Amino acid sequence: MNLRLASELQTDSIVDGPGLRAVIWTQGCSHNCKGCHNPQTHSFTDGFEYSVEELCNDISKLKYHAGITFSGGDPMFQPEACALVATYAKSLGLNVWCYTGFTYEELLKLSEKNKIYLKFLENIDILVDGRFVLEKRNLDLLFRGSENQRLIDVKETMKTGEVTLLNEYEYNEEKTFEKDKLYI
Repeated sequence: MNLRLASELQTDSIVDGPGLRAVIWTQGCSHNCKGCHNPQTHSFTDGFEYSVEELCNDISKLKYHAGITFSGGDPMFQPEACALVATYAKSLGLNVWCYTGFTYEELLKLSEKNKIYLKFLENIDILVDGRFVLEKRNLDLLFRGSENQRLIDVKETMKTGEVTLLNEYEYNEEKTFEKDKLYI
């Protein structure tokens, strides 16, 4: 199985989630958010195909990384391949973050027709959901661009059935995450 990627696996990111991360830049998104910082990832035909097996091999070679982040484009347009990669990353002990223009509630609706969305969600620790809204842009937000976007603790949300946010309330006095909240 292949993924359509916008670029090679980016390593050593410190802005796409907590800690040192690798970022998987998926290609393809139809949300077309005004002001998107990655409009070159919108086309579903640009970029290149890369096998899940090769990507997992690349991930297995990471050193000192806390986790991986799916971004793009929108990874939810390739849920089957991304679910395989997320499952593999979790098996290595990495935490998994995912950025999507879909809301968590929209993904649950999609999972009613195609269970692969649920499989992908089950292997995501933090979901940054919602379309970027230029009018709600806020540079002071943690790991997101607009005020409507949420940092969702997927494990806790699935356990309780209610959306559980990871947000500014998780900061300690130094404005950094508490360790036990950071690597869920």
